[in-house]
Amino acid sequence: MEYADDGRLAITQHADALTARIVALVGSRICHDLISPLGAIGNGLELLRMAGPAGAVMAGGEEVALVEGATQAARDRVERFRIAFSAAGSTARLTRAETESLIRGFDEAGRLQIEIDIDAEHPRGIVKLGALSLMCLQSALPWGGRVQIRQNGRGWALHASADRLRRDPALWGWLAPDRGDLPLPPASEVHFPLLALSAQEMGHALDCDIRENAARIAF
Repeated sequence: MEYADDGRLAITQHADALTARIVALVGSRICHDLISPLGAIGNGLELLRMAGPAGAVMAGGEEVALVEGATQAARDRVERFRIAFSAAGSTARLTRAETESLIRGFDEAGRLQIEIDIDAEHPRGIVKLGALSLMCLQSALPWGGRVQIRQNGRGWALHASADRLRRDPALWGWLAPDRGDLPLPPASEVHFPLLALSAQEMGHALDCDIRENAARIAF
């Protein structure tokens, strides 16, 4: 591939390198977040081995419940990551019920009050941006809060409110139109650059703001 000048080539190479590093961070994030439920599965299996023959374990026993709960948690988390971190596709769509179930599943800790008012059906790409936006708001709401998700033309608007928010300029700088050079975030916060890159790829401009007790992301 040829470019008009060395400057443009350098910019493209830098973008490619940045994308590759972000993809690596995504892998780290997935591995980290799956360790907990998969570890619980291992613990449950260990309890089963200690309990003796499988036939002696009652279906409603503590060991089986631990394995079943951890397995379902892992499946749910993988499904959320599949939407948020993988390619959106051009034709796939999600129903409102599927979208609401997916979005509410991000609040595993039960710290958020999530209100959703969206259309009946959405392209997977829109849901991907919404999921990544919610993850960014979660990072600002470690002590809990309220999130409202509304239709915003062909996109969404997400509003968060709480008594206090965690504001990290280095993270939210990724969502600014003139972000410049920023340090790469830790793997646990990879959704910030991924949202910026995904929105740009899909042709959606991000409109973001974070203050002492409120934050907004729209696309």
